[in-house]
Amino acid sequence: MTSVSDCFQSLRNRSRCALIPFITAGDPDLNTTARALHLLDSSGADLIELGVPYADPLADGPVIQSAATRALNRGIKLQDILDTVKQVSSQIKAPIILFTYYNPIFYHGVDAFLKQVREAGIKGLVVPDLPLEEAESLLTPAAAEGIEVTLLVAPTSPIERIKAIARQSQGFIYLVTVTGVTGVRSQVASRVEELITNLRSVTNKPIGVGFGISELEQAVQVKNWGADAVIVGSAIVKRLSKGTPEEGLSAIEEFVRALKQGLN
Repeated sequence: MTSVSDCFQSLRNRSRCALIPFITAGDPDLNTTARALHLLDSSGADLIELGVPYADPLADGPVIQSAATRALNRGIKLQDILDTVKQVSSQIKAPIILFTYYNPIFYHGVDAFLKQVREAGIKGLVVPDLPLEEAESLLTPAAAEGIEVTLLVAPTSPIERIKAIARQSQGFIYLVTVTGVTGVRSQVASRVEELITNLRSVTNKPIGVGFGISELEQAVQVKNWGADAVIVGSAIVKRLSKGTPEEGLSAIEEFVRALKQGLN
């Protein structure tokens, strides 16, 4: 498994747009999570975002909130998730990015948390409630462990703040398409094209676009607007939760293959 930065560099060398699917760890169970990681990797995911279930997920919409609640009700803990990742990470090519709120990091202690994450084989972190003003407390120790922390740019961010986030963000920059939470939406806000242009004017770091991308047409549109990566979450989590685990895995395999083919 390569680093997040190396993965993006390889894709840029081939003029490819990355596909980053998201799943919630432990939904419906950790065995399915392990199988899903393998399946996403083999179906065309360039990187994989793995969500840590959290009781108060401010950035998550109803689909991912429900998935997190199901996982928490099963008693899923952070250590269980890291143990699962550790079992499969050496067999997976796509870098795994952990999506977690800051409270689990604070609870375990930054250094201890990062050590566990590195040992599990995770290559990146996205912490949606980590403000730019406090990011350095995580960015520096994470870099020492070989873990890249990606920061988020909101659609309401003024240009000076966009510049500051772009300077600090590691691996890539996560551009949020909407003001609000994740979720399936019928269309991607047209202002995203302007936001990508604004970001591109101040940084050469890769730009990943997420929140609300649920269909192939939307993913292709975002790619054509100049994104280096398309992040798809709720649409995959929703498919994985339908029916039996086997049916869910089959559904996300079909969907991810279609997305990958459409983005190539």
